[in-house]
Amino acid sequence: MTAFVGSFLLSLLMGASILWYAKRRPAGQLLTWGEAMVAATYVFFIMLWIYGVVPHQWLTYAEGELKWRSDSILIGAGSHGFLKSSPISVSKATISDLVATLIYGFYLTGHVALWAIWQGRGKKQATEVETSSYGRPLVKV
Repeated sequence: MTAFVGSFLLSLLMGASILWYAKRRPAGQLLTWGEAMVAATYVFFIMLWIYGVVPHQWLTYAEGELKWRSDSILIGAGSHGFLKSSPISVSKATISDLVATLIYGFYLTGHVALWAIWQGRGKKQATEVETSSYGRPLVKV
């Protein structure tokens, strides 16, 4: 449990560090070779962490401490109390794999959102149109 929660929290901190840096780096500033290598290494490490370590820690926790293995039936024949007569058999390992898939989906969504935030930095919001003393927009004809 500690390894999974720790790896998950570390991944959130690494994502927050990208947000922090995106607010401070000007959009048009030139990138040196060294900065590019450090950034590429950091992004590779984050991707390794969020797509490799965190799901692995969840699956290890589910199979180990929670004992969500394929021989433990949750729904269907052989289950203990919940929908014994169901024609579909669902093991606890299936639920564990579903949670791992949701973890991948969460990180993929965050991955795309962080790229959109990074690419959108420095873009100005739509400027307000000058208005007359009556509050109507001034338009040239």
